[in-house]
Amino acid sequence: MNIHLTAPRSEDDKATTLPRPTQEEAEEAIRTLLRWAGDDPNREGLLDTPQRVAKAYREWFCGYEEDPVELLARSFEEVEGYDEMVVLRDIRLESMCEHHMCPIIGKAHVAYLPKGRVVGISKLARVVEAYGKRLQIQEKMTAQIANTLLDVLQPKGVAVVIEAVHQCMTTRGVHKTGVSMVTSRMLGAFRHDPSTRREFLSIIQGSRGLGGEG
Repeated sequence: MNIHLTAPRSEDDKATTLPRPTQEEAEEAIRTLLRWAGDDPNREGLLDTPQRVAKAYREWFCGYEEDPVELLARSFEEVEGYDEMVVLRDIRLESMCEHHMCPIIGKAHVAYLPKGRVVGISKLARVVEAYGKRLQIQEKMTAQIANTLLDVLQPKGVAVVIEAVHQCMTTRGVHKTGVSMVTSRMLGAFRHDPSTRREFLSIIQGSRGLGGEG
C-alpha cells in the first residue's frame, strides 16, 4: 500500500531556497581556501583538487537532495498482526559538524513499535542517511530522525540512539581521542514504558557496550 503523509517540518529540516552556486564558483572558493591555507592551487598536485573537493561535497551533503518524509511514504499493512518491536541497529552514520565542518562518524540504532503498518528496513537506514548527510549537530539529528518516524509512520513509539565520534574534538581544540558522544530520543511507548525502553536498550547492547537507560 502506498501512503503519503506530510509531516510538519521545521525550518532546520528544509534545504535552503537560496540559489546554488555554480560548479565554477564552488571550485574558485576552494582555490581561495587553498591560498588562505598557505599553498599554491596552481601547483601540479593541487590543480585538480578544487574539482575533487566539490565532487566530494556533493556526496557528503547529498542529504539535502532527499526528503525523509517521501522515503517513508510507502508502508505495508499485510503484516499478520505483527506489533512487536522493529529494531535496526548499527546503522553506519557519516555526518558533518555544522560548527567546524569536521566529520561525525558513528552508528545509529532505530526502533519503532508498529501500529498496523511497517516500512521497509532500508528506508530506516535511508532516513538516517538523509539527515546525516547534512551539516548537523548530533542532538538535532537524533530528534529529526525520531520525530519524522513518529509523524509519518504513526507507530506506538519510536526510539533513536546515536553514538558518534566528533573530529572537531579529536583533531582540533581539546584533542581528546577515544571519546564518543551518545544521544537518544524516546517517544511514545519507549518514553512512557520502562520495560519497552529496557528491551530496546538490551537489544542494541548486543553488539555494543552501551549501558544505562538513557
